[in-house]
Amino acid sequence: MTPETTSQDPAQEAKHRRIGIIAFAVGAAASLAFFAFFPGLPHVIDWGAILISIAVGALTRWAWLTRTRRKRTGVG
Repeated sequence: MTPETTSQDPAQEAKHRRIGIIAFAVGAAASLAFFAFFPGLPHVIDWGAILISIAVGALTRWAWLTRTRRKRTGVG
């Protein structure tokens, strides 16, 4: 895995970090809410639901940062 290249603008990097944290939190919260309130599932948050929520949060963060970086560079 190659290390990420950093841009010369620290304000832009701080913005991307903040957006990544927010995207992770939204993805994890949405996944936990699904497990807590979806009809037919046992309404118990167990370790499996927590681990899946973390994975969904990480996937959401990755997707959002990829999308914003692609927009910033003008691709797509």
